[in-house]
Amino acid sequence: MILVTGATGNIGSALVRQLNGFGASRVRGLTRDAARASFADGVEVVEGDLARPASLKPALDGVRSLFLVPGMGADADVLTTARQAGVEHVVLVSSITVRTHPHLPAAAGNLAVERLLQDSGMSWTILRPTQFASNALWWAESIREHRSIRVPYADIGLPAVHPADIAAVARTALAEPGHRGRTYPLTGPERTTPRQQAQAIGAALGTEVSVEEISREEAHRQMAPFLGEQTAHAVLDLMGGDVNDELLTVHDTVRQVTGSPARPFARWAAENVAAFR
Repeated sequence: MILVTGATGNIGSALVRQLNGFGASRVRGLTRDAARASFADGVEVVEGDLARPASLKPALDGVRSLFLVPGMGADADVLTTARQAGVEHVVLVSSITVRTHPHLPAAAGNLAVERLLQDSGMSWTILRPTQFASNALWWAESIREHRSIRVPYADIGLPAVHPADIAAVARTALAEPGHRGRTYPLTGPERTTPRQQAQAIGAALGTEVSVEEISREEAHRQMAPFLGEQTAHAVLDLMGGDVNDELLTVHDTVRQVTGSPARPFARWAAENVAAFR
């Protein structure tokens, strides 16, 4: 039995579909509200809250493999509960910033969870994705209303990864042998700048999306009210304010693990164009 946490999220929902589509036996999708979740036939919906590890015990009954997105609860307690329930293998979504920007608080938190898992006694596979292609959804309202975006670092490109590719690597690690004890950096197939991403979204819409580059200071003023001062600075560093060669590196891990090349940003834009109409 495989349990997918965050089963209605960007990665988890894609992973549930892929596991089910590839014929993985007995898949469960964890959600805090089963009544609002909708999965394909053959996927069992279970309720549980990562913030309340005791609530996970029924969901973990009979589970041998776990897909875990950290940061949604008490990760140490979640891992302890999983081990006590008999889970043998955990696939963890961490972040490439553990390597590229270890000084950032979020990166330190991800590294701490990695070490907890490695010391847990369970087998593990760690995924370290870079920026998600789906981060472009931050622009959805502006594109819908104005057909434009206002961004800092408009011409600095990162190899954004399609969430479905993170899911594909997770599916392979969960369902196939040879991936335990491995750590995988995950990126898209090429660097794409915000300007190029806007062009791809515009192409999917059939209209132009204009780009206005703004200063870091203005971007921070916009982001801080909902992200917080410190997190806003960290996000801006990763968007272009403090990039390094390791953050900019394109990895071929998706193809090496799954046998299929990583999806380009333009494909994500085409698949999600409804969000920008």
